[in-house]
Amino acid sequence: MLRRTAVGTLTVAWAALLAGGAGAREDWRVVSREEMLAAMRRSVGYELAATANGPRLEAEVVLCLIAEAEKSDPERRPLFIGHREWYEAYLERTGLPPSRVPIYVRRAYEIGQELLADYRRERVVGEVLRGPSPLHVANVRIWWEGAGKPDHYSFDDALSEPKLRATESQLITYRLVDYGDRLWYAEVQGLRGRPTSGALGALFAVIGEATVVESWSAAAPDGTQVLRGRGRKWWFDRTETVTVLPNGRGDRGVPPGRPDLVALEERLKEPLAIRFQPQAP
Repeated sequence: MLRRTAVGTLTVAWAALLAGGAGAREDWRVVSREEMLAAMRRSVGYELAATANGPRLEAEVVLCLIAEAEKSDPERRPLFIGHREWYEAYLERTGLPPSRVPIYVRRAYEIGQELLADYRRERVVGEVLRGPSPLHVANVRIWWEGAGKPDHYSFDDALSEPKLRATESQLITYRLVDYGDRLWYAEVQGLRGRPTSGALGALFAVIGEATVVESWSAAAPDGTQVLRGRGRKWWFDRTETVTVLPNGRGDRGVPPGRPDLVALEERLKEPLAIRFQPQAP
């Protein structure tokens, strides 16, 4: 009886954690496969199968769905993106057979990784302290459920350039902040990673897999993306700039002869500060 009560208590606590202040599951709006596919079709100009472009695709789809929901859902219900619907929409959008799906997509599908985006501004932003007021914001929670599943998983992408290793916890949270000309992933929790080849690979060979703290990104008209990511391990805290070409190849810094990318990097260095509303632990 004691064991059953403890299990029941943990189940209730886990359900509350997943809700994270976004309301009960029945209050969420489930995004259909067709809606996801329509949003994915608006992401063009870069290789969707490249691991380095994965966060960009996810953010673009989530923001597209938020923009549609803001116009069509007066209740502003948090958006639930199911792992199966995402996977099936991704297959149709890319035309890839399951055998060629990139590992970051396949592992998320196999473990059943779900996503919840609560875009109610009053649940995300307490006060803008520095920088412009964002166009869209969301509390994003990514997780999986199920008995016998691990509390984290890691994968190595040997096809990316540079090669990458990532570790994802059973619960990942971050604040997605859209300024129109740049994105800010703030207060990231539950994600670790490192390049394993190239110039950045040599750097991270010394410090190992770092916890992702926050990142900023902006894209040029030709699809090239400039990223600034901040990672931390023990006492080591470092921010690096990476340029990601449309094909997914990433290189440290900004290449010479691209003043437009230099301008993007400078924009990403502009200080931003928001007092965020507290989230459930």
